[in-house]
Amino acid sequence: MNLSLSSADLPLGGIRVLDLSRLLPGPYCSLVLSDLGADVVKIEDPDGGDYLRYMPPITNGVGAMFSALNRGKRSIVLSLKTDVGRKAFFRLVETADVVLETFRPGVMDRLGCGHAVVSKHNPKVVYCSITGYGQEGPYAGRAGHDINYIALAGLLGQNGPRLGDPAVPNFQAADIAGGAWVAATRIIAALFARQAGAPGGVIDVSMTEGVASLLTAASAAVAAGAPEPERGDDTLSGGRACYATYRTKDGGYMALGALEPKFWKEFCKVVGRREWETRQFETGESGIRLKAEVAGLFAERTRGEWEKIFEPVDVCCEPVLTLGEAARHPAVNRARWADCGKNGEYTRQWVNTPVAPGGRVMREQSAPALGQHTREILFEAGFTEEEIVSLTGG
Repeated sequence: MNLSLSSADLPLGGIRVLDLSRLLPGPYCSLVLSDLGADVVKIEDPDGGDYLRYMPPITNGVGAMFSALNRGKRSIVLSLKTDVGRKAFFRLVETADVVLETFRPGVMDRLGCGHAVVSKHNPKVVYCSITGYGQEGPYAGRAGHDINYIALAGLLGQNGPRLGDPAVPNFQAADIAGGAWVAATRIIAALFARQAGAPGGVIDVSMTEGVASLLTAASAAVAAGAPEPERGDDTLSGGRACYATYRTKDGGYMALGALEPKFWKEFCKVVGRREWETRQFETGESGIRLKAEVAGLFAERTRGEWEKIFEPVDVCCEPVLTLGEAARHPAVNRARWADCGKNGEYTRQWVNTPVAPGGRVMREQSAPALGQHTREILFEAGFTEEEIVSLTGG
């Protein structure tokens, strides 16, 4: 791996992660750990490995999502359904710091590779499981996807237009925020505690519980006696004129976030509507009329015209960008995109996890081919050439 920083210079340099996960939450978690310097060994089954390898869009024979999520990692093929595969796994565990898995509760135990067994081979290993509903409880064994987790957590019901249907976000809030980032944070905390003499232990991450924690502010207000907000009717979901999106003359949108009175007053001054200054948080029919008036104002000019008007002033109003526009925007570009060099006839740019010290990013990191590092990893773990040939068949 060719990095802009050596792994030894990064916070998790010297940490080895055995990643048994597939798809999104686990691989994103281990990507964060990798960007912090950890050596992530992706353990894949011999029947095709991670499903994302083959999920469109395909570029140079590999799924684009797989390439983005697994850059900089190493891949080894092992079958935990066989005695020889399990024995090899346990030998890898002996030199590992973290084991990460995202199977349904009980799967690893049935394979004979659950925490109780793994800890016998390495009592200091941090064993992290990411699931939809946690290891215990009535929903523990239930299948689900991000839309189900955010629905049960109360997040989905809060988003969408007033009197309209719930709006499904175009990102995996539970998988990433409720799962991957929670897991990464708890893994790092466990590694820190281990330095002080604590054992490795078990980390049980429920994506549903994790995403529910994102509703701390809304939940606190309701717990304090405030009425439960209707969808699209509270301050942060477009129910106030000062905090909403507005369509422009050319079909674009502007996002107004003038929550503080000083920003709202400045907005009213800039657009020549000083009579709106005292109406910032109006609700009910009056609030609906105010929002309609503001919408009418934004419809008078194009997005580009509004951008020029608001660019030199502090009113918290910015354009709603497409993904392509965001990739080129100076406020986003450096932190978000890591140029990973040429791959054939195109330049690869992966979304960067913003964790590398000083904002520096890893470069020239390709995602591994299935089993690409099998021999290398087994040799590092102390396997003899004869054992490697016996295990791999060549």
